[in-house]
Amino acid sequence: MELFRDLMETFSQWTIPMVMLVIILWAFVKKVPMYESFVTGAKEGFDVAVMIIPYLVGILFVIKVFMASGIFEDIKIGAGWVMAQVGLEAYTESLDLIPLALTRPLTGGGAQGVLVDIFTRHGPDSFVGLCASMMMGSTETTFYILTVYFGAVGVKKIRHTMGACLIADAAGLITAVVLGYLLFG
Repeated sequence: MELFRDLMETFSQWTIPMVMLVIILWAFVKKVPMYESFVTGAKEGFDVAVMIIPYLVGILFVIKVFMASGIFEDIKIGAGWVMAQVGLEAYTESLDLIPLALTRPLTGGGAQGVLVDIFTRHGPDSFVGLCASMMMGSTETTFYILTVYFGAVGVKKIRHTMGACLIADAAGLITAVVLGYLLFG
């Protein structure tokens, strides 16, 4: 087991440098002007970054208002009452996952702050900490991505994208909690 861990650690350390080396060698073989291509890509990246700033400011403003309103505590109280009514008082510790579940589709940084708060209160190796870690890994910042990336390319109608993304997020959240109870509960 120790040999496998050492092998994986070495592999992970060399993965990105090797990928970069392969890209450089491939560009050399194809006679691509590497430096000029890099500079052109960096200029385009900067232009995109400047273009998405208004969308980014808008979504961050909405997230801050949502978090400062205290709605998470109200939802936790309501969910606790519902759980008590159906006889699930033993699972009320998992209610501390609700702020993470509601924040994660909005923002990665905000969700990271909620995760740190969960780790501080419960510990990273606790049931809630382990479930929170799985939730972070199994969901995406859906509204942030839709706002920034779709806004950057000028997409106005997101059609079924948001619904599909939210269904995937819900599946990830539910799976994380179910696996948490199966593995750690």
